[in-house]
Amino acid sequence: MTLYVVRRIGAGILLLLALSMLVFFLLRLAPGDPLSSYIDPMVSMTEQDMERLRQSLGLDQPLPFQYIYWLGETITGDLGRSLQRNGQPVSELLMASIGPSMLLMLSGSLLAILFGIVIGIVGAVRRDGPADVILAALSSVGVSSPAFLTALVGLYVFSGVLHWAPAGGMQEPGMPFTLSGLLSHLALPALILAFGQTALIARYMRSSLLEVLHQDFIRTARAKGVPRRKVILKHAVRNALLPVVTLIGSTLGLAVGGAIFIESVFNWPGMGLMMVTAVEARDYPLIMGGTLAVGAWVILANILTDVAYAFIDPRIKVG
Repeated sequence: MTLYVVRRIGAGILLLLALSMLVFFLLRLAPGDPLSSYIDPMVSMTEQDMERLRQSLGLDQPLPFQYIYWLGETITGDLGRSLQRNGQPVSELLMASIGPSMLLMLSGSLLAILFGIVIGIVGAVRRDGPADVILAALSSVGVSSPAFLTALVGLYVFSGVLHWAPAGGMQEPGMPFTLSGLLSHLALPALILAFGQTALIARYMRSSLLEVLHQDFIRTARAKGVPRRKVILKHAVRNALLPVVTLIGSTLGLAVGGAIFIESVFNWPGMGLMMVTAVEARDYPLIMGGTLAVGAWVILANILTDVAYAFIDPRIKVG
């Protein structure tokens, strides 16, 4: 098991290294001069001044050398300084925004896992019944609805029309921090983020459970007189969860993409909102640092999923 975990971590590090190369070279090859992001348009500069600034920033070096230098600084924890936020260290900005993003993503993912598994069980147990039909229709809507559309509709309906939830932010402006205020602001974004993930997990759980319910060991348990509830919850659900665990890991990664749109719509002060503003301002250090942080989260989620699968199903250790 230890060797399996070490291999997965090693593969994750190599994948993160490949991601850093991809992000760095794509940003450098994008249209426009990166030097323009460092220049105040209100300050006139001569060609000599621009050349000296280019040399001081290392932009006069070949791209491979620029990447090696940037990677070396990144490994030491120096991700550079933000161009749009008065030169604040990128690492400090990331640390300040990771907390709100993690709170939103984990809340949405936990709700999605809970609702998705329960809905999937109900749909399989009551196959083709009214509850199954209604839940299947809602799941289809959830799967087919993009995150930004769901966020806009949810904001309009529940905040603009019904006034059931605050319109955005983490707290009321000018008010002291309170747990009740945080939860009231978190509820709607977390539920909207969970909507699409719930639909995926529910459909997968329903399909997996239906397959397990038709296997021989379930028929044997029923023939022995084991109560139906015990057959379903103890035997069938446990085996049906094995393939669902992999999907849950994927949804943790997908939550990052959904959170970016939801944070923008609800003005949630997390990494998604920060990345959107960084792209608009062409803040290269912040874009690269944020992309690495997001990539590391997705890779970590997949590693944890694989390890969890290995604990649930020991046969995976042989692979």
